[in-house]
Amino acid sequence: MSTIFTLFMILIIIASILLVIIIMAQNPKGGGLSGTFGGASAANFGVQRTNDFMEKATWTLGGTIVVLIFLSIILTGKPSQIAPTMPRSVKTEAPVNQAPANNTPATQVPATK
Repeated sequence: MSTIFTLFMILIIIASILLVIIIMAQNPKGGGLSGTFGGASAANFGVQRTNDFMEKATWTLGGTIVVLIFLSIILTGKPSQIAPTMPRSVKTEAPVNQAPANNTPATQVPATK
């Protein structure tokens, strides 16, 4: 089971790295990171929309990561075992006889000097 888990983890890491690279390569309308750090905006280069390939790759990699995570949970999850039921021994003990409660009020002892 450990090799399957390792394989899924490696595939998830590779897909995540590719997704980060694809997202960073896209040129959003607001300028993204390049606009934040004083770089040129998208309007200067005439790019108005992200390439269809980049958009499809982003959605595909995102879906792939979700599917890989679900598969790794399903395939590597440990099956729950029901513990065998042991017959409990019924202990019958006689009730403890307690002394009756003292209902008389306590007397105060006068304090001496």
